[in-house]
Parts: sequence; C-alpha cells; structure tokens
Amino acid sequence: MSIIAFIGLGHMGAGMAANLAKAGHDVRAFDLNGEAVARAVESGCTASASAADAVKSADCIITMLPAGAHVRAVYADAIIVHARKNALAIDCSTIDIESARAVAADAKAAGLRAADAPVSGGVAAASAGTLAFMVGCADQDFEAVDLMLQPMARASIHAGASGAGQGAKICNNMHLGATVIETCEAFVLAQKLGIEEQKFFDIASVSS
Repeated sequence: MSIIAFIGLGHMGAGMAANLAKAGHDVRAFDLNGEAVARAVESGCTASASAADAVKSADCIITMLPAGAHVRAVYADAIIVHARKNALAIDCSTIDIESARAVAADAKAAGLRAADAPVSGGVAAASAGTLAFMVGCADQDFEAVDLMLQPMARASIHAGASGAGQGAKICNNMHLGATVIETCEAFVLAQKLGIEEQKFFDIASVSS
C-alpha cells in the first residue's frame, strides 16, 4: 500500500481517486471544492486541508487539473516545496507540452521523479478504472509510474521522455477529431445518395 496525494477531484479525478482507494492505497485527497472532497471521503479517501498538506508524506502525488496554469501553480506552491525526496509526481491533466516539461524539470531539480500521463476514455472510464494513459517520463521511472496507474487503467503506454505523454494525447485527439469529421461526412453523402442511415451504419460496421 502506498500513500498517494490526489489533487483535483473533478469529473475525472473523483473516479480515479476512488479506484486508488479501492485498490487499498491510502489516498490523501484535496480539491478547492469542499463538496468534491466530501465525496472523495465517502469513496474511501482521506481529506487533506490543502495541497501542501496532502503531499507532505506521500509516496506518489497525482494531479488532475483543468489547465497548465493550475498545474504550474500546484507544483510551485505545494509539490516542489513540500514533497519528500524521490516521491513520484504524476500529472494526469491534459495540458500544453511546455508546461508539462517545465514542471517535470522543476520536480526533477527538487529530487522528485516526474511523469506526465494524460488519459483517454472519459468520465465513464475514470469511474470504471479503464482509462488509457499516455506516459512521458524517464525510462527508469516507467515501471513505478505504471504500478501506480494500474488501479485506474486498462492500458498504460510509455510514449517517451517528459512531455511525450502530452504530445501523444494531442496526436490522439487530432486523429479522433479527423475520424469523427470523416464519419459525419460519409453519413451525409450516404443520405444524399438515398441510402438509409441504419443501412449504411450496418454496412460500415462490418466492412470499413
């Protein structure tokens, strides 16, 4: 069992923290939203008064925050200052590559092991523990990162060095977006050609 600080208990983070607690980890949870913290406690986590309080004795720190600015602030104000040496700092937020690399560099300079590990799968997968993680970290740290992610994951893939996880997420989203657009255009064309939508769906499902 590990002590895990989990910071950011929104739609995604709530389910992720709950699955870590369900796996037997001691999860110290924090969010600016008190109701979110209360729900995390109901799912087996322990409430922390602040992000700094959560990270102090943690073996692993996981952040799931809205944007790069939030991640930078939490790292600067809490993680870099208060985390113990050699703790594992994993950011699962979807943010810009520059921010991911910057916080990883700061974490490493402070004696921490850092990883960016954005996810794919949405809220349902976060609750079910079936997210896909795209991980950017040093080669020697991936095994430890993967072990921490397992209760939340159906897949955890090492994409490369710091920032590579965010890069892979951007490329994955680009691929997904292009596929959705193409699918919509194909259905519009089928409709114009007089093909029923369900008929075309049935055909596409067993062919292309």
